[in-house]
Amino acid sequence: MTPFSLFKRKGKPFNSAAPKVVTLVLMAVVEMGKEGKKAKELEDLPGVGETTAEKLRAAGYDSMEKIATSSPHELEEAAGIGVETAKKTISAARDALEMGYESADNVLERRKTIGRITTGSKELDGLIGGGVETQSITEAFGKYSSGKTQLGFQLAVNVQKPKEQGGLEGGVLFVDSESTFRPERIKQLAEAAGMDADKVLKNIQIAKAVNSDHQILLIDKAEELIKEHNIRLIIVDSLTSHFRADYVGRAALSERQQKLNKHIHALQRLADSHNLAIYVTNQVMDNPGILFGDPTTPIGGHVLAHAATYRLYFRKGKEEKRVARLVDSPSMPEGECVFRVTSEGLKD
Repeated sequence: MTPFSLFKRKGKPFNSAAPKVVTLVLMAVVEMGKEGKKAKELEDLPGVGETTAEKLRAAGYDSMEKIATSSPHELEEAAGIGVETAKKTISAARDALEMGYESADNVLERRKTIGRITTGSKELDGLIGGGVETQSITEAFGKYSSGKTQLGFQLAVNVQKPKEQGGLEGGVLFVDSESTFRPERIKQLAEAAGMDADKVLKNIQIAKAVNSDHQILLIDKAEELIKEHNIRLIIVDSLTSHFRADYVGRAALSERQQKLNKHIHALQRLADSHNLAIYVTNQVMDNPGILFGDPTTPIGGHVLAHAATYRLYFRKGKEEKRVARLVDSPSMPEGECVFRVTSEGLKD
């Protein structure tokens, strides 16, 4: 028996409006049923049907975890559902996952899955706890020619090495906002490490960001590439260049910081959900208010300072030497080390 057959009398429907009423009633009953049980699939969530689920998956929200950790406005933009409906959807996803407190020993056990990528310098590795770690954002800021991009190139090669050699046996996403990517340098580093240069280059997916909105979009649409190419490292060189150029003056500062904040949190979500490492470079400026000491100040303000897990300040020394100072870390003390940038890569 179909729903509409209930509203027939002697083979004729009551009126033309009855089927619409039945449809609305049944939809309400279905939604009540969804709210009364824990969801297992996206389609089980209130406000999510097959069409909406397809839109969510296409936008990268393909799991309960991603729905549960998103904001109502993000779901509204991704699937075209109302904010109030999105709130119910997020709430149901959180109930399904039973998100809440857990004991610290469980967190410690989960952190055993974290991997580290060697920088090529034992001194620099030691400064940051053994290399650039997954599920974290490592930021390097400093003046031009201080070694920020060179470290990015080195990590793009090293991440492809076996785990016993300090790699993660994975690929790389490289977002280039300053036209600094040089495949010739990658090839040089790969050959110096005794690796197949052509294979190394094929494992690096490069995209040139033309402005800040394009840069944000490249990260928002990175899910499929991460799964397809086993990406274990995302490099953004530099994170702040386009934001600095697109939002000029104090009047635009608030909007710039809001977009930068959303962008950096999108990177962190990718790091957490795929257990990959994030390495970003950052530009600097001279703060005229600092009369004594080093006036070098990183761009991005407190938004970026709080979001980055590890902050490294690079300074150029004599000839090949570079000085790295660990400015901030949740687990490592502040300190400095000296490394060299050579034709064969980063060395002690």
